[in-house]
Amino acid sequence: MFLPTKIYFLVFGLLTIAGGVMGYVKAGSTASLIAGGISGVLLIVAALLLPTHVVVGLALGLIVSLLLAGRFLPAFFKTGKMMPNGVMALLSIVGIVFAILAWLRK
Repeated sequence: MFLPTKIYFLVFGLLTIAGGVMGYVKAGSTASLIAGGISGVLLIVAALLLPTHVVVGLALGLIVSLLLAGRFLPAFFKTGKMMPNGVMALLSIVGIVFAILAWLRK
């Protein structure tokens, strides 16, 4: 279960960085650039820690996914906009599920 989780965290991290860059380019949001960059790098680090440092990698991926879900899920329910709120909320929930399933199978 670690390989799919590792791949997901890598892809999720890259998409998060890309989303931060898009937020900066489209809206001039420096906060999006910084938050997307930090979150994306942390997700990539979580992926790179798997499978050698399982506890740290899964914990880091889970925490970042929870934080992103906490930011984007309420925003999606409030605005109903799929971009970026809905997409990031969905990616975050999938990240949480991957981390929990990998943890249960470790």
